[in-house]
Amino acid sequence: MRVLVISDIHANYTALEAVLDHAGEVDETWCLGDLVGYGPDPNLVVDRIREIHNLTCLMGNHDAAVIGKIPFETFNPDARRSLERHEKVLNADNMDFLRSLQQTVQVRAGVTLAHGSPRDPLWEYVLNTLSARLNFAEFDTSSCFVGHSHIQCVFSLDEKSDRVSLEATRPEVVLSMSPKMILNPGSVGQPRDRDPRAAYAIFVSDAATWQPLRVEYNVPEVQQRVREAGLPEKHAIRIAEGW
Repeated sequence: MRVLVISDIHANYTALEAVLDHAGEVDETWCLGDLVGYGPDPNLVVDRIREIHNLTCLMGNHDAAVIGKIPFETFNPDARRSLERHEKVLNADNMDFLRSLQQTVQVRAGVTLAHGSPRDPLWEYVLNTLSARLNFAEFDTSSCFVGHSHIQCVFSLDEKSDRVSLEATRPEVVLSMSPKMILNPGSVGQPRDRDPRAAYAIFVSDAATWQPLRVEYNVPEVQQRVREAGLPEKHAIRIAEGW
């Protein structure tokens, strides 16, 4: 089974379309959450995600906020401003779709899925070997896919040596998976690993392989829409620089 793994689209429709085109035919799509927040296209993104066949989609913390499950005050002022805008413009059907998303850990094809982490599916960032180590005990499958950090990477646990390692994966390079791993496909709409290209991954379940991928998209076009929507200038600048 060939699975498209995406996360943190953040209302960036142009980046999402580039990823879907670049990925080609897949058997399933697993979206790890945060469809909204930051970007200019919340309705277009949710509409497009709803069209995907064989979709598993989790709720991210921005999704939870826009439907009233998390107070906007929890977010920094720029993120809060975007969420307030999205709350106003999202149509009823798309709000209902966001409400339908699972906010708990899910298991698909022997893989644990979470937006943030197995310990805290909405909020915890798996950013370093300490946070990864604390989470390896929280899932029973051989691997776990997470988003939230916007950084394309892999954490591995060597159970013999009890050593956790962090690897910044290289795009296009196929990784043979082994127990036990936490893998992040990166962010479609707002990467934060200094590579502004949209990030995603292809998981092939039968072969147990993971291929991180990047694709360019029309960043200036999205920046223009960010500004036209009256969103914070920071959101326009950062998508061009990958931070």
